[in-house]
Formats: sequence, C-alpha cells, structure tokens
Amino acid sequence: MWYRLLTPKWVLLHLLVAALFVATWFLGFWQLTKAEDGGGAVNWSYALQWPLYGVMGLWFYVRMAREELHRNPDDDVPGNAVVLYQRPRIDATGDPELAAYNAYLAELNEKALGQRADHGR
Repeated sequence: MWYRLLTPKWVLLHLLVAALFVATWFLGFWQLTKAEDGGGAVNWSYALQWPLYGVMGLWFYVRMAREELHRNPDDDVPGNAVVLYQRPRIDATGDPELAAYNAYLAELNEKALGQRADHGR
C-alpha cells in the first residue's frame, strides 16, 4: 500500500517538502541571530514563526500522505456511481406544440442514455 507514495509525483513532493522544511529552520535560525544582535521584537517573532511554519507544513503533508494511503483507488474509476433515472412525464393536456416538443426532448434523452449504456458494455 505504501508503494503509492513512491510514484514520481509523490517523490517530487517528498523532496519539495523536505527542502522547504529545512529552509524554514534555516530562516528561523537566521532570524534568531538577527534578534540576538539587537534586531528587536519583529526578529524574535519571526525566529519563532519560521520553524512553526515548517512544522505546520510537515504536519499537513503527513496528513495528506496518510489520506493517500487510506484512500480506495477504485473510487477514482469513472462509471462506478449509481445513477437513478426516471423517465420524465410528458404533459399532453396543455399546448399541443409544447407536448410535441417535450416528447421530442424525451426521445432524444432516451437515445442519449441508450448510447451511453451500450457504449460502456
């Protein structure tokens, strides 16, 4: 099941997340050195924020990978959804032109549904 995380897309994501995680720690360290040199409250806050961003990003990425591992791959296959169809009723009591047009539309709909059903077999 873990082999799904070894596709080229996921390997690229692994590398990108690792690089960004390391970058946030380096940026946090850089801000810490600025703050220790008298940079002020802004540098102290950024020194804490950058590593926090890295941890949050890593946490979201781990959640995304776990979702991928627990996902059913058959859910992505088109055509497995059940579609209920009820033939529309045609009101022939009103305008005869409207009734004829509705009958024509119903016939086109039946043909389209029939072609889709035959095409999938």
